[in-house]
Amino acid sequence: MAPPSSAPPQTRLPRLELLGHPLDPVSLEAALDLLSGWIAGPREGRTVVTLNPEFIMQCRSGAPHAAGFSQAIARADLVTADGVGIVWAARQLLGADVPRAPGFDLSTGLMKRHGQALSVFFLGAKPGVAEAAAKVSQEQYGVRVAGVHNGYFDPAEDARVAALVGASGADLLLTAMGAARQEIFNEYWRGVLNVPVMMGVGGVLDVLAGTASLAPDWTRRMGVEWLWRVAGDRRRWGRAPALAGFVALVQREKRKKG
Repeated sequence: MAPPSSAPPQTRLPRLELLGHPLDPVSLEAALDLLSGWIAGPREGRTVVTLNPEFIMQCRSGAPHAAGFSQAIARADLVTADGVGIVWAARQLLGADVPRAPGFDLSTGLMKRHGQALSVFFLGAKPGVAEAAAKVSQEQYGVRVAGVHNGYFDPAEDARVAALVGASGADLLLTAMGAARQEIFNEYWRGVLNVPVMMGVGGVLDVLAGTASLAPDWTRRMGVEWLWRVAGDRRRWGRAPALAGFVALVQREKRKKG
């Protein structure tokens, strides 16, 4: 099946290239300004990727989804630094100080800014989580719920789910189906989804729903919430090799440059 037609990537920001991937050196507030402009402007489907070290390592893994994941990142309209690992790598390899604009802060920042003027579709996570996240968001931020759908559906159902989102008239799509799956879905179906801002958000819906906790403020200020999560949750211990591999990759690339 040929992919639906999609709008070409557009960004108003000077881009960097980090380890073969685009990176927009934009602060959280500037990113929110840009996304708010997209929401208020002509209705064009635009994708947002919040880049972290695991994304880069997945793209280099040789897994079947790796090429599609790399393409989804390359075609994204905005690619922000999600965590301290990307900030560190940009400083090491590019000599650039790139601000962080994490997915949770972008999601909640838009909802805080726009309140009831914002229509949000909550897509992903286990059954019941999207509904709970939507309820909390509506109560806390006043947003309108365009729709909800869990993330437990086969790729054969992607067209149906994409059409459901497209018919909802949402201004913001929060897609929480895990790294690669969520970014590839948003990119492949962007012409059908036709949401002004489509963002892969990983565990954000779980945090909003209360089924997962946000890292403590001090870890977020220091940019080490990933370390807090890995240390405190055995299910995340499998992430440690990817993070170690990323550090080694950056060090190798730095030696080549030196």
